[in-house]
Amino acid sequence: MSHMIWNEYIKALKNEVKPALGCTEPISLALAAAKARAVVGNDTIIRITAKVSPNLMKNGMGVTVPGTGMKGLAIAAAAGAVCGDADAGLEVLKNINNDHVATAKQLLDDNLVSVTIADIDKVLYSEAEIQTANHTARVCIADTHTKIVRIEKDNEVIFEEAVIEGKEHTKPYDLSGASIADIYDFCTHVPIEDITFMKEAEIINNALSIEGLKNDYGLHIGKTMMKQLDKGFIAKDLMTDIMIRTSAGSDARMGGATLPAMSNSGSGNQGISATMPVVVVADFVKASEEERIRAQTLSHLVAIYIHNTFPALSALCATSTAAMGAAAGMGWLLGDKKLDVINDAICSMIGDVSGIICDGAANSCAMKVSSTANSAFKAVIMALDNVRVTGQEGLVSPTVEESIRNLGNLVTEGMKQTDEQIIKIMINKSQC
Repeated sequence: MSHMIWNEYIKALKNEVKPALGCTEPISLALAAAKARAVVGNDTIIRITAKVSPNLMKNGMGVTVPGTGMKGLAIAAAAGAVCGDADAGLEVLKNINNDHVATAKQLLDDNLVSVTIADIDKVLYSEAEIQTANHTARVCIADTHTKIVRIEKDNEVIFEEAVIEGKEHTKPYDLSGASIADIYDFCTHVPIEDITFMKEAEIINNALSIEGLKNDYGLHIGKTMMKQLDKGFIAKDLMTDIMIRTSAGSDARMGGATLPAMSNSGSGNQGISATMPVVVVADFVKASEEERIRAQTLSHLVAIYIHNTFPALSALCATSTAAMGAAAGMGWLLGDKKLDVINDAICSMIGDVSGIICDGAANSCAMKVSSTANSAFKAVIMALDNVRVTGQEGLVSPTVEESIRNLGNLVTEGMKQTDEQIIKIMINKSQC
């Protein structure tokens, strides 16, 4: 394989592994609102009208917006309009304070904010229109969480990027020639100075995990499991430590902590799932700094590669594919850097957790993060013993590449109706 694709791997990592404050779906709407607010200026807001794709509605209804103590897309739009930094991307709400929250809540109390489903053939889409006494601005984001495709001021288009209905945004990197074997080769042999930026993933997500163990965020699964160690309900071992430290990061993330997560493929939970199991195993084996960086790079790049086989938002809980990346990173550290261990672990995970559905971003995401982290480590220790789900079972084929394609086909084609039904159930519940 030509080393030309190595440049694409670095582009993919720099584009898909980014800090994000808050669940990225409501944050995408907050960003649209912040940009619209920047266009209209600081006049008094008369109305905020937001529209989002069904999948973004699904992932924004039940999650806490950082710094607000409230759940949902309406408060995200209001907060973005009140205090959002339109140039901060996924960290749009990094400057939020109590006064901002009070102002945003007042907009909701005065019924000045509405959020509905957009009639658009886009998996990931958000728009915010802000009206003031003197101006109106509308900002549209499509295909990725931060890609602004249209800006209007007073009904005149001041910026527009062509959007082809039904088509995904062209990514700024090309993984068409990638494979698990070549990603492994890249992560093992690329000059370390080319990937030192990946150290930030460990620093940021470990800080979030520590925060999740300190306070009762969300369902506080990590903290609850930690308490059970003293009671003897669970044992202090490597698998338990992986589950505790990984789920604690998700607890804090979904519970509204005002710390960023290092995201993967537009998701903080995916970033946490790809990062924290590798951190725990690196601590366990006393890995060198270079080994830690290479293992993190392998984990995140495998997660990106697998996630690229299906839409950005779907009926599959993508912490499962992020944890497949973690399995690769852990397998690299524990398995004497053998490719077979990585391949076998990924295949076993496809046979284990490919049925976990995404029913929207919520505190319960931390349970799925815990489950997929458990699956990842289980698959690795099986692979270390030369055991894997075979190519004669279910979705799993003899090779890892075929198995990944099978999973991608299932999500892209087979789970469309599942996704529609999940969204229908969630919307009907919200109207009860």
